[in-house]
Amino acid sequence: MKKLFFIVWLAAFSLSVSAQVSPKGDLFIIGGGDRSDALMKEMLNTAALKTNDYIIVLPMASEVPDVGFGAISTQLKKLDNRTIRNFNFSKHDVNDKKWIDSLTGAKLIYILGGDQNRFMKSVLNTPVYTAIHKAYQNGATVAGTSAGAAVMSKYMITGKQLLDTVYKETFNKLWDKNIEFAEGMGLLQNTIIDQHFLKRNRYNRLISALAAHPDLVCVGIDESTAIIVHGNKATVAGESQVIRLSNPKDLKKTDKGLLKFKQAEFGIFTAGDVIDIKP
Repeated sequence: MKKLFFIVWLAAFSLSVSAQVSPKGDLFIIGGGDRSDALMKEMLNTAALKTNDYIIVLPMASEVPDVGFGAISTQLKKLDNRTIRNFNFSKHDVNDKKWIDSLTGAKLIYILGGDQNRFMKSVLNTPVYTAIHKAYQNGATVAGTSAGAAVMSKYMITGKQLLDTVYKETFNKLWDKNIEFAEGMGLLQNTIIDQHFLKRNRYNRLISALAAHPDLVCVGIDESTAIIVHGNKATVAGESQVIRLSNPKDLKKTDKGLLKFKQAEFGIFTAGDVIDIKP
C-alpha cells in the first residue's frame, strides 16, 4: 500500500513539475501603431529563424484580414525573404490537421490587430488555441500588435465597461467592477496587457484592471513599442514607453463604488529596460 501511495504521489509530483516548466519561446508584444523596420527586425532576431523555419500570420482580429496580411507580409519580406503563410481560421476549418500541424511547427506566429474579441471567438476551445500554446512551449516566438497584444493575457481587456456602457477609449471613471474581461490566450497567466497606452491615455483602464486583479502585474504598452517576454522578465523595445503597475496597497471602494488605494508600484520604461512581470 505504501509503495502504491508513493507511485501515485510521484506521478502527481511529476505532473505538477511539468506544468510549471517555463515555455522555451518568447512573446513579442507590440502596443499597436506604426511598426518600424527596426522593431520588426528585432522581432525577427528574437525568433532566431533558421533556414527552413517559416512564419504564420493569424489575421482573425482584423476586419480586413487580407489587407492586414499583405501589409505585414510586405514589410517582413523586405527584412527576411522567407515563407510567410496566412492562416485565416475565421474562414477555414479549425480542425484541419495539416494547418494545425503547420501552426504548431511555426517558429514565428504573428497575430494582427483589430478586435481581440473577434480573434478569441475564432480560436477559444479549438485546436488553434492548443497549437499556439504548443508552439510557444516548444520555442516559437508568438508576436502580436494592438488586439494581438491584448489576447496574450489570460484576463483579456475587452475594451467595454460594465457600468458606464457607452464606449470610451480611455475610461473616464474609476469605478469598482466597471472593467470587462474575457478569456484570452493565457500565454501570460498573471500579467494583464493594455495597448495604444500613452497615445490613448488609458491610465484609468489599467488602474481599473489592477483594482480588479490586485495580485497581478498590469502593463501598458504604447504605440510603436514592444515588450519581449522571456520567463518572468520583459525587455522594452521600440520608440516610446511602457508603464508597469502592481501591488496596490489598502485597496478599497467607497459606498458609491469609487476605487481608492494608498499607493502602488508605478514605473515608466524605455527601450533596453528590463522589467519584472508575472508569466
